Amino acid sequence: MRGVKQYCSGAQICTHALVTADTVQGRRLFAVRLTDRGVTPVPETWQAVGMVGSNTLDVTFHDVPAEPVGDGEGYVERAGFQHGGIGVAACWPGGAEAVAGTLRTQGEQHPLDAHAAAHLGQVDALLYAAAAVIDRAAQEIDDDPLDRRGGARVRSLRVRTLVEKVCTEVMQRIGRATGAAPLCRNAAHSRAVADLMVYLRQHHAERSDAELGTLLVHGGGTT
Repeated sequence: MRGVKQYCSGAQICTHALVTADTVQGRRLFAVRLTDRGVTPVPETWQAVGMVGSNTLDVTFHDVPAEPVGDGEGYVERAGFQHGGIGVAACWPGGAEAVAGTLRTQGEQHPLDAHAAAHLGQVDALLYAAAAVIDRAAQEIDDDPLDRRGGARVRSLRVRTLVEKVCTEVMQRIGRATGAAPLCRNAAHSRAVADLMVYLRQHHAERSDAELGTLLVHGGGTT
């Protein structure tokens, strides 16, 4: 294997990794040993403040032995790829809960005004709804893990779209309720906001919305 792979989380701490690469059979998954001398993490390729703890860097591979895992395109075409996309989305509300915790803590320390209390109430309802959607998706995956009914892609797009929208609104509401102070004077809060903003961008926004709409009209999307 040779080339540069971007966004390799754990680049300096993992001993082995699964890496996708282009082959004559299409994209394919490979197992590689990161202690091989041909593997080099590229310093300072993660410039973001958010998710800095993920140890995500570009990595160069120079004639590194790699063992194929599955067939060409098998990594992205398997049902588990879509299920995994929901698994990522299931983590986003945890980040939103951390952001919302700042307002909850303020409420425990002194009474919230009506404005802040209203935002906190909306945040609670939003996160409750996101949890319900994730729970339903988990049940559907358990009922059809191999996606024999063909609903995995539509399900993943729906869940990721809804959860991203919820978490984005949570950040907005907490910011409007608390003002700039926690962003400037509370390191844990500002870090949680920065982490969540980066993490949510794993959702492809309007591109995913357009794909969902197209599937529903032309691809036989199920409810």
